[in-house]
Amino acid sequence: MGDLIKLSPIEAAQQFIRKHFPNCQGALLAGSVVRGEATETSDLDIVIFDKSVSSSYRESLMDFGWAIEVFVHNLTSYKHFFKNDYERARPSMPRMISEGMVLKDDGIIDSIKKEAKEIIEKGPAEWSIETINAKRYFISGALDDFIGSSNRAEDIFIANTLAELLSEFVLRTNRKWIGATKWVVRSLKQYDEEFAKQFVEAFDIFYKTGDKNQVIQLVENILQPFGGKLFHGFSLGKK
Repeated sequence: MGDLIKLSPIEAAQQFIRKHFPNCQGALLAGSVVRGEATETSDLDIVIFDKSVSSSYRESLMDFGWAIEVFVHNLTSYKHFFKNDYERARPSMPRMISEGMVLKDDGIIDSIKKEAKEIIEKGPAEWSIETINAKRYFISGALDDFIGSSNRAEDIFIANTLAELLSEFVLRTNRKWIGATKWVVRSLKQYDEEFAKQFVEAFDIFYKTGDKNQVIQLVENILQPFGGKLFHGFSLGKK
């Protein structure tokens, strides 16, 4: 019966913990339901801290009327994910833990939340000049392909690549976290609401009408403070 009735998010999460992890030392409910952004297709993201597990794992389940993603850690394994997320500039685990609603705590959650919040507030590592130039080069190449292409099907996928490269470039050169899928736009909005609006508008116009001008201008404006497009003289791996 419990699998057929969709309980409230908090009640479902609490029952899930009692059923599957009754001896855990801590548990958090995270994700869109905690941020007040849940949709009809949202799942429950639950982070478990259990000293009895030997290594971290992730599992997807259906229970109590919900799709549930559970992220299970012992009391140290989460640190590897913190480090990995910091290095890739996508703070998935620190964000879940810093935002997460405490469901169970045997006195361990405060310190872990503090670690997560410190990572979020610190921001990602600063890009080197070499990295910035490499990114400029690849953006420049994609822009030239975009300008030169007269094939609508190819245009669409070049634009997709440009959007991904550009969002990363803007955010990383400003020491901001990046994201994937829906977190691309969310990360841009967290950086600058007005810029995010201009960014989305430029690509939206292209996808709707085929007009490339705003995307081209956007790319040029973003690259200009760093020296503009880059081709001549760029090398990678030369000794």
